[in-house]
Amino acid sequence: MVKKIPDITLNDGLTLPVVGLGTYKLKGKEGVQSILSAIDIGYRLIDSAYNYENEGTVGEAVRRSSIPREELKITSKLPGRYHNYDKAVTTIQESLYRANLDYYDIYLIHWPNPIQDTYVEAWQALIDAKKSGLIRSIGVCNFLPEHIERLEKETGVIPSMNQIELHPFFNQAGQRKWHEANNIVTESWSPLYRANEVLQNDILQQMADQHNKSISQVILRWHYQLGAISIPKSASAERQLENISIFDFSLDETEMNLISGLTRQDGRINNQDPAVYEEF
Repeated sequence: MVKKIPDITLNDGLTLPVVGLGTYKLKGKEGVQSILSAIDIGYRLIDSAYNYENEGTVGEAVRRSSIPREELKITSKLPGRYHNYDKAVTTIQESLYRANLDYYDIYLIHWPNPIQDTYVEAWQALIDAKKSGLIRSIGVCNFLPEHIERLEKETGVIPSMNQIELHPFFNQAGQRKWHEANNIVTESWSPLYRANEVLQNDILQQMADQHNKSISQVILRWHYQLGAISIPKSASAERQLENISIFDFSLDETEMNLISGLTRQDGRINNQDPAVYEEF
């Protein structure tokens, strides 16, 4: 086990580690073993989603782990097809049944689905689930500022975090600045972009060589210094350890700016624009 991962505090008082484990495609027996490996190494934040179809895998790892449940922070997410209030309430319950957990530490709306336009109903369901003790903290994913402003205007409750696509090729500077101004924590999904392309970047390689670190470690350190939580996914114990071994070096302002300068106007991995994208 490595040195404890630093924490960040959400606007509702819940603390989360600044690096967690992404679990997309981690399923079944192998998925359980991968998650257990991460917990043994020192991970305490585990990210899942209803649509990943692996909440049961995450829950099984939690039960098999020697780490007490209260020391783990487990996330799941509400899919777009269940934004209707009644459906959202049932889906939150189903998420817990699948994982065999009494509560989620974080529950997020996965996408706003603005064409469907029922995300405020979904948000109210999360608010009520928190009041009833099923969720400790509630947030969103991929919401634009206008979506979040509407949530607060119509319900009086602002999310504790917004999980967004964030990596060196899409640095989300404007969105991050808005989050900071509104006391919302930024969480980065796909923080390492596409591994093959990232590993061929000369700027990142030079930086990694200078610090005697891997490119992945440099990028994750960049996320940390931006003030964002990152949730890199890895099934490999070696890579899992590498991804949280980022607290013994730092990037200077020039290096931070060089990495942020890699951003592209069309930098999204799958062109999923939250203004129009509809998740199933």
